[in-house]
Amino acid sequence: MANINPYLVDGENVLVGSRSRPLSPVPAMVSGNKPIDGGNYLFTPERKEEFLRKEPQAAPYFKRWLGGEEFINGTERWCLWLGDASPTELSKLPEAKKLIEAVRVFRDSSDSLPTKKLALTPTRFHTSFVPTKPFLALPQVSSERRRFIPIAFLTPEFMCGDKLRLIADATPYLFGVLTSTMHMAWMRHVTGRLKSDYQYSKDIVYNNYPFPPSPSPKQTAAVEAAAARVLAARAEFPDATLALLYDPLTMPPALAQAHAALDRAVDLCYRPAAFPTELSRLEYLFGLYRQLAEPLLPAPNRRTAPAKARRARKAG
Repeated sequence: MANINPYLVDGENVLVGSRSRPLSPVPAMVSGNKPIDGGNYLFTPERKEEFLRKEPQAAPYFKRWLGGEEFINGTERWCLWLGDASPTELSKLPEAKKLIEAVRVFRDSSDSLPTKKLALTPTRFHTSFVPTKPFLALPQVSSERRRFIPIAFLTPEFMCGDKLRLIADATPYLFGVLTSTMHMAWMRHVTGRLKSDYQYSKDIVYNNYPFPPSPSPKQTAAVEAAAARVLAARAEFPDATLALLYDPLTMPPALAQAHAALDRAVDLCYRPAAFPTELSRLEYLFGLYRQLAEPLLPAPNRRTAPAKARRARKAG
């Protein structure tokens, strides 16, 4: 008789717990920047324009800011990043120094001891991700209506908030696997929810995801090529936000077709046979997860194991 595990999949009873590092040999996923600034360093376009009228020399220190809303819906927001400015540079920015003082006071007034400590470094964020090369980003929260969580490569002129999940050393192959139906099936069944929306957890979803164990160079190249076609299909609609591109009602046919080709390439990295249903994908992934995680699971307690076996026989 089949065994239905807690994820409603035919397989062994396994629970996917929080993992601090990826199960597969892939780069780390981290959360974005957490300013804890009282709103002083984040700007609407109007506030930025007003600030630069007073202090035009601050212009090089502004970066586009992306939280989950800005990333998906294309809302314009800016961040004044002074964390890398030298004392000499800061001395020439009197208006910016007012903001630094406001942040220092905001943090020092907190009841939280860790936040109070941050008052000693008011130009820096609580957590910071300052990229120097393109990186991968995906939102923590995404609508359940979407077949795919929007994932994108970003360039260093963007600063991302902690509602985005980021990968510094992502490759086109990694992007391809993450934006595939295979990864989305895993995400839908193991992640948490915020109301009905998906809430992507790096420690549960990404760090436990069983990536293809040993794709051949040919398979990897096929995924990279298919991933490039997905990005090219998006680029055909430069005015469309990720929300529009991945809305089931407005997704362009060219993008849907590119994703279908990417799915075929990723699926072949797992096995030659097709996956006819989402359930078949999950059964395969949970089996692979068990194989990968088995050596890392704690050994059974040899003292209690015989007693448990005797109780099980009596109960049977």
